[in-house]
Amino acid sequence: MKSLLALSLFILLIAYPQELSAQSNKHTTERSIDNLNRKPSSLRPSGKDIAAKVDAYMNAAVKNDQFSGSILVARGGTAIISKGYRMANYEWNVPNTPQTTFTLASLTKQFTGMAMMQLQEQGWLKVSDKICKYLDNCPTAWQPITIHQLLTHTSGIENFSSLPDWDEEIAVRPTSRVDFVDVFRDLPLEFTPGEKFEYSNSGYYLLGLILERASGQSYEDYLQQNIFKPLGMKNTGLVNPISLQPNRANGYDWSGNYFVHPDYEDLTHAYSNGGVYSTTEDLLRWDKALYGEQLVSKKSLQEIFTSFKGGYGYGWNINEKFGRKNTSHSGSLMGFSTYLSRFPSEQITIIILSNSDRTSATKVANNLAAIVFGEDYDMPKPQLYDLLYTTLQEKGAEAAIQQYRNLKKEQAVEYDFSEDMLNELGYDLMSNQNNQGAIAIFKLAVEMFPESANTYDSLAEGYFENKNYLRSIANYKKSLALDPENKNAERMLEKIKKIGRDGVGTPKK
Repeated sequence: MKSLLALSLFILLIAYPQELSAQSNKHTTERSIDNLNRKPSSLRPSGKDIAAKVDAYMNAAVKNDQFSGSILVARGGTAIISKGYRMANYEWNVPNTPQTTFTLASLTKQFTGMAMMQLQEQGWLKVSDKICKYLDNCPTAWQPITIHQLLTHTSGIENFSSLPDWDEEIAVRPTSRVDFVDVFRDLPLEFTPGEKFEYSNSGYYLLGLILERASGQSYEDYLQQNIFKPLGMKNTGLVNPISLQPNRANGYDWSGNYFVHPDYEDLTHAYSNGGVYSTTEDLLRWDKALYGEQLVSKKSLQEIFTSFKGGYGYGWNINEKFGRKNTSHSGSLMGFSTYLSRFPSEQITIIILSNSDRTSATKVANNLAAIVFGEDYDMPKPQLYDLLYTTLQEKGAEAAIQQYRNLKKEQAVEYDFSEDMLNELGYDLMSNQNNQGAIAIFKLAVEMFPESANTYDSLAEGYFENKNYLRSIANYKKSLALDPENKNAERMLEKIKKIGRDGVGTPKK
């Protein structure tokens, strides 16, 4: 299964913040749990030191081809560092800046959550309402589902971007906004509504349609009039690939070399679930508004930042990092990787907007948070991926695998030997029509990470693409044994069954 460092997901957050009082080290038992593992403020870096260390970290990431984009670190609503790195457009040599606009992907969900609470306060809807009150052609299975369950990913509606034919077929098929619902309307629920948490872009897509029915406005017009304009977010709006968007960054994929991400996806699906664009500066305005009552009441804010199943609120992940409450969200779409992380008790905000799929915005944000709080962090390392890709292209898979083994033995600290790196390399080889090389790398990943369901899932996909259905089945079954919740493996096994072949590409007799 292709790694979804951002897409999938993804999601880390916290409950609505309360100020923590400083207390003596002599009375640890009386202190808030949030304070237990913190370094004393006297040992934390100053704003000047933070800016220098953040810049050094980002320059190392750029040097190792792990970042292209803009970042902002703020304390108390004031930027400590706000800077762009590398290019918004490599063809025209246009640099990234704090004013560059990026597709936010799933960071969009926090605006949708806010809009729902505004509509509730205005009396246009209640989050306890059944969604079929606002949707046409509502299937029977959706009758018990509430708006609250869509907001908290507890509806049971299947995530459209996890469907097995999403990348190759569904995402590239032009459709209208209303007709797009047909992609998932008649699919069975994955679980009884309210029973558990499972991330669903489908649910947040439906929230956009509900917003439009309840407010009488388009999703974009509503956000502009009720959130963006009141906050002075002049460089924020809904992505439209054919309209002029000032300072727009192109999204870039890496597949051995950079290339502009083609418009292969029909962006109808990038809507209330992932269609907003913005800048780091505008997102800081948004962040500051969440400390007051400019948009909604304190009561509604508390509901937005309440942790429900899966540690998720209304468009926010809610958890703890570095012994502190944290609210955050990640996003990933067509060459963009994004992350917004807030530590409300300290009023620390970290915003990462990248236009390179080589970036893990989540990883960057977490390391920058460690710098802010004086905790340990890892500097970006050279990309083993690049070395292996070059060797594989020039000398073949066997030489690349031997190189991996030698470097792991001799320079284990210098490179990233992670499962994700091997997974990314395998999929890039497959996208470049080198299925045999991909299978060799996926087999190495299985050897190195034998307890990972994902490595077997990826190897199974490699065999599937090579029409070796028998081995594909065996590895999907192994993946399911390790992770019984692997829906992708279940779907692919059913897909292979429908193909009606005997495992080596010849029709059954």
